[in-house]
Amino acid sequence: MKTILITGASSGIGKATALHFATNGWSVIASMICLDEGHAIHGLPNIHCYLLDVTSTASIENAKEKILQDFDHIDVIINNAGIGYRSFVELAEDDHFEKIVDINWLGVVKVSRAFIPVFRKQNYGQIINISSIAGLVNLPLGSFYHSTKQAVESFSECMAYELIDFNISVCTVQFGNAATNFQSNVNKSAPSAIPSYNRLMEKVTEMLHKKTAKNTDLTPKITQKLLEIAENPNPNFRRYSIGFDANAMKTLRAILGYRLFNSMIRRFVLR
Repeated sequence: MKTILITGASSGIGKATALHFATNGWSVIASMICLDEGHAIHGLPNIHCYLLDVTSTASIENAKEKILQDFDHIDVIINNAGIGYRSFVELAEDDHFEKIVDINWLGVVKVSRAFIPVFRKQNYGQIINISSIAGLVNLPLGSFYHSTKQAVESFSECMAYELIDFNISVCTVQFGNAATNFQSNVNKSAPSAIPSYNRLMEKVTEMLHKKTAKNTDLTPKITQKLLEIAENPNPNFRRYSIGFDANAMKTLRAILGYRLFNSMIRRFVLR
């Protein structure tokens, strides 16, 4: 039986992915920052829950030790844990943007660093890093979230070169707003005395919530594509885009270039 480790598996895409892999015959190591949050999947067939905080090297090492006691191999790691932060640069708070960097980017770095030796010893393995269409295009109020996802893209591509000799493949996966609780849980800068900022926050937040509500079919597309990627690892670095939103934005950015794309965003989002 193949084994997959998924971070941030207690809710959202992580939870849905854990369930999908488990029902398709995979042994799922579902890691999360709080085991109580994983009660919905705890004890289900083929799912094994572990405490793992991606921001803590000590927590990752403790989880790794327990996982390797219970499993003799790991085929795939999906670095899924992530949070959002919607803020104007001027109003950004240290604890919020430091937290998103710690989870969205450094969490991927730390988990990958910890398990690469396991994959080298096995002489095979696959690392799938959940990015976002935000890793390829830039939108208003995304300074911090988009930056972390672009960091994941660059990190993943660089790491892929390093691991070629060890039969370890690396890829990233981008998608738009899936119908999960992600947007509802996004931290946002508080209303300010700057009317322009308040209007833009309201507009962007409303737009994202509407888009999320419409994407009811995106989550199963994501989980199915992740399963296909895991079952057919590509030795070369790949970026996979899932869903109409991600593919449309990716194509528009490529065709228009950043100047025309920037003008389009100004016209349709800012006005």
